[in-house]
Amino acid sequence: MAATATDKLTQLKSSIAGLNQISESEKNGCINLVARYLSGEAQEVEWSKIQTPTDEVVVPYDSLAPVSEAETKSLLDKLVVLKLNGGLGTTMGCTGPKSVIEVRNGLTFLDLIVIQIETLNSKYGCNVPLLLMNSFNTHDDTQKIIEKYSKANVDIHTFNQSQYPRLVVEDFQPLPLKGQSGKDGWYPPGHGDVFPSLKNSGKLDALLSQGKEYVFVANSDNLGALVDLKILNHLIRNKNEYCMEVTPKTLADVKGGTLISYEGKVQLLEIAQVPNEHVDEFKSIEKFKIFNTNNLWVNLSAIKRLVEADALKMEIIPNPKEVDGVKVLQLETAAGAAIRFFDHAIGINVPRSRFLPVKATSDLLLVQSDLYTLEDGFVIRNKARKNPANPSIELGPEFKKVANFLSRFKSIPSIIELDSLKVTGDVWFGAGVTLKGKVTVAAKSGVKLEIPDKAAIEDKVINGPEDL
Repeated sequence: MAATATDKLTQLKSSIAGLNQISESEKNGCINLVARYLSGEAQEVEWSKIQTPTDEVVVPYDSLAPVSEAETKSLLDKLVVLKLNGGLGTTMGCTGPKSVIEVRNGLTFLDLIVIQIETLNSKYGCNVPLLLMNSFNTHDDTQKIIEKYSKANVDIHTFNQSQYPRLVVEDFQPLPLKGQSGKDGWYPPGHGDVFPSLKNSGKLDALLSQGKEYVFVANSDNLGALVDLKILNHLIRNKNEYCMEVTPKTLADVKGGTLISYEGKVQLLEIAQVPNEHVDEFKSIEKFKIFNTNNLWVNLSAIKRLVEADALKMEIIPNPKEVDGVKVLQLETAAGAAIRFFDHAIGINVPRSRFLPVKATSDLLLVQSDLYTLEDGFVIRNKARKNPANPSIELGPEFKKVANFLSRFKSIPSIIELDSLKVTGDVWFGAGVTLKGKVTVAAKSGVKLEIPDKAAIEDKVINGPEDL
């Protein structure tokens, strides 16, 4: 380490020691992350060493053995479901945790998750607990929200991921010491933090003492992340400590991380690690055919062993931000990058239906439409749609916030036969509209364009009422 890096670290240690808002484990975690960052450990991979993983390493889902009814309860008794619940709904114009946005039939992400697990527990007489990893941004709200599930047949546990100080780029000092007393001085260090936080919260040891063996981790906004016993059964039988669900890439997923074989181990390759001259190759769907869904299955004893040995040194993702004109840095890690530290880690190439994230109102349009139905909290795709891919949907900024999106659709159109929809300008949809093929609705600037009730539009560009 250059002298300046050593000095920075020494000063940072003494500054962080004085931050009474966070625990000793958070202080140590933050300092360790910064030390690794300052030591400049290599992030880029040697391109020539990358190999395409074989079917032994990335197992085709169709090759998994079926699970009998008799085995189901004993498998479920070993399982814990953990949802990453640290994100806010701000990009969709909502306050509070993203998981409380209503998805369908007045039910939120969290409602659906609870109903799903409750259905399993009731049907098989088991006790699969639900863990929610909150951030300091979502903790208070989530505690209030889960009170409504107190009568549900599911044990819900919450714990917080770490809270680290943002670092001022200029002198590498913690932002909270620079007069930034509010939440803006802090950040949650990415979902790679799930493993130490699970341990530090005491939840990991408690689960192990109850005989739990595996945790299924997924983003709370992925409606496709359902408990799958074929996957769990495979991992237990083959002693796989870690499994990442991957699915075939489409052109919409070109930035997603992919699994590679590298120096004899399976590991995650993210776009940030790719040398500039290979970025186009990384984005191609010919060479890198799969991407990470962030549905992860991990052995609890293995998490304990690796966290206690401080062995989970995932690639650091530097995330520069600006707070009130001050340039700051936050260092993050991703849970998927931990794959290379676990024994017998694998990927499973799962159907696309297990990846149904809601990142924007265009995704909300898909899941609220007749493309899907809701059964026991499960969002199930309509068999009437022949095309395995979903329609591509682009909505203009007028639709970005959930409230605006809902007010602009009197009811969600029928889109079973839709290939693509692009909407721009001040557009309002009536009730019972049907869209088929390729549809573009572009209101002229300053003109309100209303699509009448029961309109059927197929392969059309609509710029005004005269085109209907």
